[in-house]
Amino acid sequence: MPVTGPDFVSLQVRDLDASQAFYEGFLGLERSPAGPPHAVVFTTTPIAFALRDLVAGTDLDSVAQPGLGVALWLHATGVQEIHDALAAAGHPIVTAPFDGPFGRTFTFADPDGYHVTLHDRG
Repeated sequence: MPVTGPDFVSLQVRDLDASQAFYEGFLGLERSPAGPPHAVVFTTTPIAFALRDLVAGTDLDSVAQPGLGVALWLHATGVQEIHDALAAAGHPIVTAPFDGPFGRTFTFADPDGYHVTLHDRG
């Protein structure tokens, strides 16, 4: 039986409460009532997105950029407004907004340093 595609994406974070507040406050994500106590699962579609406590042996401080080599893109509405709110709050913008094949697009660094790209064309 072949693999049919991605089904779940999770980021390990240093401070679960702070990361949850960031993703809810700036990206408008909503927590799902489902999920284990060591994680926050958001109600995203079509692929589930979650944050979780660090797995034993994971040291995010020992790497320059967590997730280096992995591209995490999230579809959003109001991409420019999200950018503006992040920039106004002093969060790092990795790639300034531009219009391309995926619509309005930009990349930011989250509180743990993961680079996340938002785009508005589905």
